[in-house]
Amino acid sequence: MIKHNMKRIRDFILIFTLLPALAYAQAFRVNDIRLEGLQRVSAGTVFASLPIQIGEELDSLAIQNATRALFKTGYFADIQIGRDGNVLVVTVIERPAISEISIEGNKAIKTEDLMKGLNDNGLAEGQIFKRATLEGLTQELRRQYVAQGRYSADVEATVVDLPRNQVKLQIDVDEGDVASIKHINIVGNSAFDDEELIELFELKTSGWFSWMSSDDRYAKEKLSGDIERLESYYLDRGYLKFEIDSTQVSLSPNKEAVFITVNINEGDVYEVSEVELAGDPVLPEEEMRILLLMREGQKFSQVLMTTTEEYMTKRLGNEGYTFAEVKGMPDVDEETGKVKITFFIDPGKRAYVNRIEFRGNTTTADNVLRREMRQLEGASASSLKIEQSKVRLERLGFFKEVKVDTKEVPGSADLVDVEYTVEEQPSGSVGASVGYAQGSGLVLGANVQQDNWLGTGKRVGFNVSRSSYQTAYSFNYTDPYFTPDGVSRGFSVFYQSRDYSRINVSSYSTDSYGASVNFGYPISEIERIGFNIGYQNLSIETGPFAVQEIIGSPRRVNNAVDMYLNQSDADEIADILGTSPLEEYDFSGSLSDASSLLDAQSPQGFVDENGDSFNLVTTSVNWAKSTLNRGRLATRGVSQRLSLELSLPGGDLEYYKLNYTAQYYRPITNSLTLRLRTRLGYADSYGDTTELPFFQHYYAGGFGSVRGFKRNTLGPQSTPAEVYQTQYATWEDTNGDGIRNTNEVSNLAYIINADGELVTTQLNNNTDRNNPFGGNILIEGSAEVLFPLPFIKDQRSLQSAFFIDAGNVFDTECGSSQQNCFDVDISKVSASVGIGVTWISGFGPLTFSIAKPIRENEFDETEFFQFSLGTQF
Repeated sequence: MIKHNMKRIRDFILIFTLLPALAYAQAFRVNDIRLEGLQRVSAGTVFASLPIQIGEELDSLAIQNATRALFKTGYFADIQIGRDGNVLVVTVIERPAISEISIEGNKAIKTEDLMKGLNDNGLAEGQIFKRATLEGLTQELRRQYVAQGRYSADVEATVVDLPRNQVKLQIDVDEGDVASIKHINIVGNSAFDDEELIELFELKTSGWFSWMSSDDRYAKEKLSGDIERLESYYLDRGYLKFEIDSTQVSLSPNKEAVFITVNINEGDVYEVSEVELAGDPVLPEEEMRILLLMREGQKFSQVLMTTTEEYMTKRLGNEGYTFAEVKGMPDVDEETGKVKITFFIDPGKRAYVNRIEFRGNTTTADNVLRREMRQLEGASASSLKIEQSKVRLERLGFFKEVKVDTKEVPGSADLVDVEYTVEEQPSGSVGASVGYAQGSGLVLGANVQQDNWLGTGKRVGFNVSRSSYQTAYSFNYTDPYFTPDGVSRGFSVFYQSRDYSRINVSSYSTDSYGASVNFGYPISEIERIGFNIGYQNLSIETGPFAVQEIIGSPRRVNNAVDMYLNQSDADEIADILGTSPLEEYDFSGSLSDASSLLDAQSPQGFVDENGDSFNLVTTSVNWAKSTLNRGRLATRGVSQRLSLELSLPGGDLEYYKLNYTAQYYRPITNSLTLRLRTRLGYADSYGDTTELPFFQHYYAGGFGSVRGFKRNTLGPQSTPAEVYQTQYATWEDTNGDGIRNTNEVSNLAYIINADGELVTTQLNNNTDRNNPFGGNILIEGSAEVLFPLPFIKDQRSLQSAFFIDAGNVFDTECGSSQQNCFDVDISKVSASVGIGVTWISGFGPLTFSIAKPIRENEFDETEFFQFSLGTQF
């Protein structure tokens, strides 16, 4: 600093030395200006700042102004102005440039954040160094640490001179320790105890979970909010004269402990004596009085008074009085201890909407947003319709956030502009995908699935995917505004090949293709009715282990004759065939006809009775109602959907399915939300179809159902396949060696036991359990508490919850040999408790859960950890 000041003094001495000479040379006129000493600063920058032009006559005042102007730029440490004939010579010494910035000792605040603060204040590598800026910035960094509760933090900045007029900035940070709140004391309270009042505070004393919530770190803003909550608590309970006398915040000597003391004066409780309306209500007084939440004889409540103000303001806003003001004024009578409330109403002028504008929709076309508007341009401005339009934009699912602002039109007292600002988010996916889902394995696919195709609001999708469970090709298209009034139309075509044994379902596979057309009709702002009609060709392929309910079992053996041996003959033959060498034996002598027994004992499965290839014409009608606040990851509102699907007469099968789903969201606190969910289903056959097709059964367990149980494993299980036992019935010793060779034994025959029944054996499907088979009744429900994950700022694409899931699948026609099959019985409902997280990531939804069953049936299969990545089911 001393060196710098000496340069400034020398500057002024030089100027004052030159002034008399310049003043003496009154005829001096500047013919040219020469700059000397520039290194990094451009000549243009100097000339732009120098208030002297060529051809101008100089005087002492002009020299002073020129020097001041150049120093104000902050680029120069020294400036000299001289004369060479008629040429003005400006010699400068530039301030040093910052060659390097080094920050050490910081952990709580990232280096890049500190660097950003330096850069925002003009301190960056390559910039001109300004010491005053550096000193101000170190103070700002200390304030940032104080805001984090680090009161002992210190920031020291050192400037290291380098060759070629450069400097290095060395910033050393001592972050210190975080000070925690050790005690909160409220003085002057008698109506409510300390614990009740301190519970209102966001700030807390140190506890077990303070390391995670950081609620024991003092912040001035948080304390101000706590004081407001304390004041509101008293005002809402009639303490109209409540006051905060003082607030003290003190630090311990080591700056590691914070002590807070709040001194209050409760005052008396006041009762409402009368509620009046004043001003110009515009609307009939009886309509406005309906909105009054305060009544004579009640204790005064600040929240009821302000809520009444809001209700009245919104009601007037709905009528076009956008700038209406309602103010509740309490008039206290100290003698009686009562208060009269008067609501003054100033409706202002009725406002009309001049223009509706949209901001932030970089992808979505304006007309897609405009067709969701319930507030129209030129109409009177309605607060209800403006807000309703905002909600409709949020429900599209195209935007992370929607904001609305109403602005006065300059020069007009009765016109407003309505501006909606949206933040776009991905509304689909384009390209190749790789994912993994528990229960389905690796999923490979290529897809284009857009709910907002090219910003038009239309839903278009083409999908090709392959996994161990299925191969699928599909195309779908939906125009939600096929007509201007919101009638939707869409169609889809598909091909699917599925192997259900891969997802814990009985051993069979299907190939199907088809197409459908759908229409949707709005019946109100929150309700729609939908219709669908489609065609499907379905073929079923049963493996060797297909269960008895699909194909009749026990089954014939393909290369066996319709003859049988009795049990004793079969055992004797088995013994003989097990010896070597063999004696000649006539096996065929004990054969009897088995045809009648096979016909009598072979049961019929679904495929036996109905075939394995079907042409179906299906139709469905559905009703949907939704007040959810978001299209994805909602946090408030209710949604319901009721649908009836019918396979029409004339097709190969006749059945129907009735389904109901519902969700309910309700905020519990500012950060917690209750979510209730249910899914119910009932299905059956009708007409000539004797039973519900097994491929239309309901299943439960896993994601979207009852977590903590393996996917699709709840409910009825199938009966394992069986075949009739056989034994070789003839042998011809063609080579005469007395040894039974493979090519000499033939004619497998069935075996009959002493009861006259053919003997059976169960097929080995390499599992120790029966396959899930599903049923025709589904009951599921869930209760969740949604909570924000700590340390994550943007929660809009993330949802975490504590949950209790319950449900099961039942069947009204259980087979005699089916396990885990029950008619509807609430005592057989399985349940689990756990925690789950869903994240809508850039590469697809990521979902996982950890759950523990709290109620299970004998054959239920549990799974503690479940996850899905890159695909959704």
